[in-house]
Amino acid sequence: MIHELRIYHCLPGRLPKLLERFEQHTLRIWDRHGIRQAGFWTVAIGDSNHKLYYLLAWQDLAERTARWDAFRADPEWKAVVTESERDRPILTHVENMILQPTAFSSVR
Repeated sequence: MIHELRIYHCLPGRLPKLLERFEQHTLRIWDRHGIRQAGFWTVAIGDSNHKLYYLLAWQDLAERTARWDAFRADPEWKAVVTESERDRPILTHVENMILQPTAFSSVR
């Protein structure tokens, strides 16, 4: 099992639109493609409240590549992005990292 940390940096005032997109569309489409989330977080106290952090769980990098490719090509997903960004973009950029657990990690 590997985990991917993704950080979505939103334009000011656009985080609510991103959260709405995840709640109303993205998670359902992910389910169809077998993408498993391990958690989502926003910043309550910290340097920026314009970010969404989340973890995805994958069996291996091959699964990640296959499922992401299928998701990104999904016509419904493409339509959702177009509609949700009709008035202006939501994100400035995205960071992603494949995390490696330490020897003492409770999550493997």
